This record gives sequence, C-alpha cells and structure tokens, in this order.
Amino acid sequence: MEVDISLEDSDSEETVTAQSVLEKLEEAWLNEKFSPEILPHRTELVDCMLEQINQMEENLDKLKKNDFRVVVHRMELDRIRYIITSYLRNRLEKIELFTSHILDLESKRPVDERYLSPAEYKFARDHQSHLEGHFETLVLRHMPYNFQSLDRNTMCVTPNLLSQVFLRVNKAVNGVVVDAGGDAVDEEIDLDENTQHIMQYKSIADLVKSGHVQLI
Repeated sequence: MEVDISLEDSDSEETVTAQSVLEKLEEAWLNEKFSPEILPHRTELVDCMLEQINQMEENLDKLKKNDFRVVVHRMELDRIRYIITSYLRNRLEKIELFTSHILDLESKRPVDERYLSPAEYKFARDHQSHLEGHFETLVLRHMPYNFQSLDRNTMCVTPNLLSQVFLRVNKAVNGVVVDAGGDAVDEEIDLDENTQHIMQYKSIADLVKSGHVQLI
C-alpha cells in the first residue's frame, strides 16, 4: 500500500502513507485491547483505513481472478478488517461495561478532548438511558415509593487501574512513580527505550496515551 493519506490533527495536517496509518492503527488496537480503561478514540485512523480498503477492493477487481496477487491482498484485507472490527468491539464492550463512569468523565472534558467519538458518545448516552428505563420498569416501579429513586453511583462500574500490564518503551522516560501500595514508599524508576516491563497500569496510563509506551 503506497498511497499517501492526509490525517487532520488538531494542530496540523500530516500526510502519511497507508502503511504508517495501519501501523498506528495496530498500536491503537493493542493499547485498547490491553488497557483496563477506554482510551482516546482514533476514529481518524479507522476512517482512513476503511477508505484505503475500498481503494484496494477497486484495484483488486481490475486484476484477473487467477492472479496470485489477488489471494495475497485478500488475506491482507481480511487482516485489516479484523483489526478494525476488534478495535471497535473492544471499545464498545468497555462503553457497555463502564457506561456511567465514562459518561461522568466525558462530561468534565471539553467536547474536542473527549475520549469517545461522537457516535460512541451517542451510543453511551442511549445505552445508559435504556438501562435506566429497563431497571425502572422491572424493579423500581414495584418498590415502595421512598425506594423508587435511582442512584447512578450504585450502578457505576469502574475499570481496575491497578491491574498489571505488559509494555514496551517507545521513548525513554525518567522518574516514573510506581505505587508501592499500603504504607510502603513509592518507587521511582527510569524506563529505557526498547525495554519491556510488567507494571501497574495506573503508573503508566498517561505514557500510553502520549505514545511513550506501547501495551503488548
């Protein structure tokens, strides 16, 4: 895939190859897969790759069916589709599980800094509305009057940010504070480039979002 694609960033427009977009999408997919919390959306990468898939499909239709390149490129297309589908499915599963928690955090962020895409945000709002309506119909309406109010805090499920993750360091980072837990003294460590570690997610959450480390 040698086509140039324009990615619009918040500050500038970057022209990159389809291969580099795919690599960025694979990184976003792995981060989302192994992160306990939902990460900032990368819809622009998904949209670029879907457009590229359409272009590749058009090019394949021009080749003869017995051309060996067709088989190879079809396999690559299937792999890309799997990555996109898995990435979006992972995000939807987190939205469904942590709906109230995610919407509460999103309400505190500026619209242009939300972790959810507009479509995901609408899905989350609709999902929460349906859950609350379903709960009210099945349970609350049959309870005594003074128990018919819905406390969202009691329904809020939060991700486990203390879970351990496996990571690779893309850019060296000094002075990462590792929570020792309990009364123990927190530890400061340096992460050298290209090294791999198992660490508590909370300690490196911001580094995942900045691209300094990659979950694997």
